[in-house]
Amino acid sequence: MNHALLFWIATTLFALRVTAQAIVLRWGPRWLPSAEHWMSGRVPYRYLLPWQLSLLVGMIWTGCSLASGRGLFAHTVWQDWAHVFHWWALLYFWAMPCRYVLTMVQHPERRWFKRTIPIWFHMILACAWYVFADYHGA
Repeated sequence: MNHALLFWIATTLFALRVTAQAIVLRWGPRWLPSAEHWMSGRVPYRYLLPWQLSLLVGMIWTGCSLASGRGLFAHTVWQDWAHVFHWWALLYFWAMPCRYVLTMVQHPERRWFKRTIPIWFHMILACAWYVFADYHGA
Protein backbone atom coordinates (compact mmCIF):
# COMPACT_ATOMS: atom_id res chain seq x y z
CA MET A 1 0.00 0.00 0.00
CA ASN A 2 1.37 3.42 -0.90
CA HIS A 3 0.51 5.21 2.31
CA ALA A 4 1.87 8.58 1.23
CA LEU A 5 -0.17 8.55 -1.99
CA LEU A 6 -3.39 7.60 -0.19
CA PHE A 7 -2.78 10.21 2.48
CA TRP A 8 -2.12 12.85 -0.19
CA ILE A 9 -5.35 11.92 -1.97
CA ALA A 10 -7.31 12.45 1.26
CA THR A 11 -5.43 15.72 1.89
CA THR A 12 -6.12 16.96 -1.63
CA LEU A 13 -9.82 16.13 -1.37
CA PHE A 14 -10.05 17.93 1.96
CA ALA A 15 -8.18 20.94 0.54
CA LEU A 16 -10.62 21.04 -2.38
CA ARG A 17 -13.53 20.94 0.07
CA VAL A 18 -12.15 23.83 2.15
CA THR A 19 -11.42 25.84 -1.00
CA ALA A 20 -14.79 25.15 -2.60
CA GLN A 21 -16.62 26.08 0.58
CA ALA A 22 -14.73 29.38 0.77
CA ILE A 23 -15.47 30.10 -2.90
CA VAL A 24 -19.16 29.38 -2.41
CA LEU A 25 -19.40 31.59 0.66
CA ARG A 26 -17.49 34.43 -1.01
CA TRP A 27 -18.81 34.37 -4.59
CA GLY A 28 -21.64 31.82 -4.73
CA PRO A 29 -20.99 30.35 -8.19
CA ARG A 30 -23.89 28.30 -9.57
CA TRP A 31 -21.63 25.43 -10.64
CA LEU A 32 -20.96 24.49 -6.98
CA PRO A 33 -23.54 23.42 -4.39
CA SER A 34 -24.96 26.35 -2.44
CA ALA A 35 -23.60 27.38 0.96
CA GLU A 36 -26.08 25.40 3.06
CA HIS A 37 -24.83 22.16 1.46
CA TRP A 38 -21.31 22.75 2.79
CA MET A 39 -22.25 23.45 6.39
CA SER A 40 -23.69 21.17 9.04
CA GLY A 41 -24.87 24.21 10.98
CA ARG A 42 -23.15 23.05 14.14
CA VAL A 43 -20.12 25.36 13.99
CA PRO A 44 -20.23 28.92 12.61
CA TYR A 45 -17.94 29.37 9.60
CA ARG A 46 -15.81 32.03 11.34
CA TYR A 47 -14.74 29.29 13.79
CA LEU A 48 -14.78 26.41 11.33
CA LEU A 49 -12.39 27.90 8.77
CA PRO A 50 -9.42 28.33 11.16
CA TRP A 51 -9.89 24.73 12.34
CA GLN A 52 -10.07 23.48 8.76
CA LEU A 53 -6.94 25.41 7.80
CA SER A 54 -4.96 24.18 10.80
CA LEU A 55 -6.08 20.63 10.09
CA LEU A 56 -5.01 21.06 6.49
CA VAL A 57 -1.57 22.32 7.57
CA GLY A 58 -1.23 19.27 9.83
CA MET A 59 -2.27 16.97 7.01
CA ILE A 60 0.26 18.54 4.63
CA TRP A 61 2.98 18.18 7.26
CA THR A 62 1.98 14.56 7.83
CA GLY A 63 1.86 13.86 4.09
CA CYS A 64 5.37 15.26 3.66
CA SER A 65 6.61 13.05 6.52
CA LEU A 66 5.00 9.93 5.10
CA ALA A 67 6.29 10.64 1.58
CA SER A 68 9.87 11.20 2.72
CA GLY A 69 9.89 8.60 5.47
CA ARG A 70 11.41 11.25 7.73
CA GLY A 71 10.05 13.85 10.08
CA LEU A 72 7.76 13.96 13.06
CA PHE A 73 4.89 11.93 11.62
CA ALA A 74 7.08 9.20 10.13
CA HIS A 75 8.86 8.69 13.44
CA THR A 76 8.58 5.27 15.09
CA VAL A 77 7.15 6.79 18.28
CA TRP A 78 3.73 6.64 16.60
CA GLN A 79 3.92 2.83 16.36
CA ASP A 80 2.91 2.59 20.01
CA TRP A 81 -0.27 4.50 19.15
CA ALA A 82 -1.03 2.82 15.83
CA HIS A 83 -3.75 0.53 17.21
CA VAL A 84 -5.45 3.44 18.97
CA PHE A 85 -5.41 5.44 15.72
CA HIS A 86 -6.66 2.39 13.82
CA TRP A 87 -9.69 1.92 16.08
CA TRP A 88 -10.33 5.66 16.22
CA ALA A 89 -10.37 5.79 12.41
CA LEU A 90 -12.82 2.89 12.20
CA LEU A 91 -15.10 4.36 14.85
CA TYR A 92 -14.93 7.81 13.25
CA PHE A 93 -15.62 6.40 9.79
CA TRP A 94 -18.60 4.25 10.82
CA ALA A 95 -20.08 7.02 12.95
CA MET A 96 -20.66 8.97 9.74
CA PRO A 97 -23.11 6.52 8.12
CA CYS A 98 -24.93 6.51 11.47
CA ARG A 99 -24.94 10.31 11.37
CA TYR A 100 -26.28 10.15 7.82
CA VAL A 101 -29.14 7.84 8.85
CA LEU A 102 -30.02 10.04 11.81
CA THR A 103 -29.94 13.10 9.56
CA MET A 104 -32.26 11.41 7.07
CA VAL A 105 -34.68 10.43 9.86
CA GLN A 106 -34.70 13.92 11.36
CA HIS A 107 -34.58 15.80 8.03
CA PRO A 108 -36.06 13.64 5.25
CA GLU A 109 -36.06 16.67 2.93
CA ARG A 110 -32.26 16.31 2.69
CA ARG A 111 -32.36 12.95 0.91
CA TRP A 112 -30.02 11.86 -0.65
CA PHE A 113 -27.26 14.39 -0.86
CA LYS A 114 -28.70 17.68 0.33
CA ARG A 115 -26.57 19.22 3.07
CA THR A 116 -24.54 16.05 3.57
CA ILE A 117 -21.15 17.23 2.25
CA PRO A 118 -19.72 17.46 5.81
CA ILE A 119 -20.58 13.81 6.44
CA TRP A 120 -18.74 12.58 3.34
CA PHE A 121 -15.67 14.65 4.13
CA HIS A 122 -15.56 13.39 7.71
CA MET A 123 -15.33 9.93 6.15
CA ILE A 124 -12.37 11.10 4.06
CA LEU A 125 -10.67 12.42 7.20
CA ALA A 126 -11.29 9.08 8.89
CA CYS A 127 -9.63 7.37 5.92
CA ALA A 128 -6.60 9.62 6.39
CA TRP A 129 -6.41 8.53 10.06
CA TYR A 130 -6.65 4.91 8.95
CA VAL A 131 -3.83 5.30 6.42
CA PHE A 132 -1.67 6.95 9.10
CA ALA A 133 -2.38 4.07 11.50
CA ASP A 134 -1.63 1.49 8.82
CA TYR A 135 1.64 3.23 7.97
CA HIS A 136 2.70 2.73 11.56
CA GLY A 137 1.78 -0.92 11.63
CA ALA A 138 -1.74 -1.14 13.03
